[in-house]
Amino acid sequence: MPYGDQKRLELAIALANDPVVLLLDEPTAGLAPQERRDLMALVQRIVSRRGVAVLFTEHDMDVVFAVAQRITVLHQGRVLAEGPPAAVRGHAEVQRVYLGKGQ
Repeated sequence: MPYGDQKRLELAIALANDPVVLLLDEPTAGLAPQERRDLMALVQRIVSRRGVAVLFTEHDMDVVFAVAQRITVLHQGRVLAEGPPAAVRGHAEVQRVYLGKGQ
């Protein structure tokens, strides 16, 4: 089974018990760019249709900023920044540590 299909199957299995909160650990890891977009669009449809909350960890910051409504950034075991995507994206330490800017 192709890896992208495996990810969708894992999502379906997680949804089988009709959860209130869905926890996803790096859902787009190992996926090609189009597969990432497709999977996260599916997750967004699930959120809007089923009303399930989603908490996910992700290192692909493009995915995070495109999908998340609220972001908490951790660095070395502490909260570095927290808030809506625009505020987190503009945070100087987030830019330095995660986005490679201002070094």
